Amino acid sequence: MRRVMLALALALAPGCSRDGAPDHMQRARDAIFEKRPEEALVEYRKALDSLRMDETAQAQVLKARALKGAADVYWLELRKVKEAVSVYKELINQCPESPEALEGRVVLAELLRVHFRDLRGAIDQLTAALARNPPQSAELHYQVAKLYFELQDYQQCVLESRKLVERFATSAFVDDSIYLQAQALHMQALKSEPGSPEIPRFRQEASRTYADLITRFPDSELSPHAVFETGKLKAEAGDNEKAIETWVQALKNHPEPATVQDAIARARRRIAATTPGEVGSRTTAFERPRPPPRNSIEAVGGSADERDHGD
Repeated sequence: MRRVMLALALALAPGCSRDGAPDHMQRARDAIFEKRPEEALVEYRKALDSLRMDETAQAQVLKARALKGAADVYWLELRKVKEAVSVYKELINQCPESPEALEGRVVLAELLRVHFRDLRGAIDQLTAALARNPPQSAELHYQVAKLYFELQDYQQCVLESRKLVERFATSAFVDDSIYLQAQALHMQALKSEPGSPEIPRFRQEASRTYADLITRFPDSELSPHAVFETGKLKAEAGDNEKAIETWVQALKNHPEPATVQDAIARARRRIAATTPGEVGSRTTAFERPRPPPRNSIEAVGGSADERDHGD
């Protein structure tokens, strides 16, 4: 009897019913619009308090909205990352099937990646979001592949990139995924033990993948980068003449011609160093020192110590 009376008292108390939650949430939205985020948080918390004893479906909808609203205030208005992460996690735990939880997972993944370097945690959140088959699945799948690249799990990066190309053949992320796949194969060759029989295979697969990108997406902004990277693969295999031929082709539309010219100059110096007589003493217009260029591997998440292995 006591429990019944307590539940009735809570239900009748001002601000402790589902009917009060929408009012608190509207006041929270008004406070955000008026640049009073701390007040908005108070209103969202009042809304959640009023829903605490309510297990109905409508209450769950309001609870998800209130939690998402509070998490967004912490992140977007106050830039309090730890608090935002905590509330996004609370949203996911309490309302896992809600649309707000799906959005929260995507934001949480980015916060974990950028502010905590928790790449595995970010992958877990994106994978859970993908299980809901959201409209932006191709983009999220690409983010997962990139995260594996950042983790230097190049084999898994290749697998994820291939899956994306197969499942989302008409997506705008297909050319990005093919390029990322080739980069991961290239890195597998660079990270293999010297003399490993796997190195030629990785190089050949990377070269074929770059060629696939160039053929399928000749107008992609990644196409000239793919031509440049193909030249690097040839240089790494010791075929400097073919590398130079490829880089000359890349010069036609590469956005950073100085980078290409530096690669050509280095290849010509390598040829000169192994050429007897006066043939190796001739200089070229490209043999002027320049600062080391930004490598396209860095453009997809590689670190600075991976910038150039073509020499």
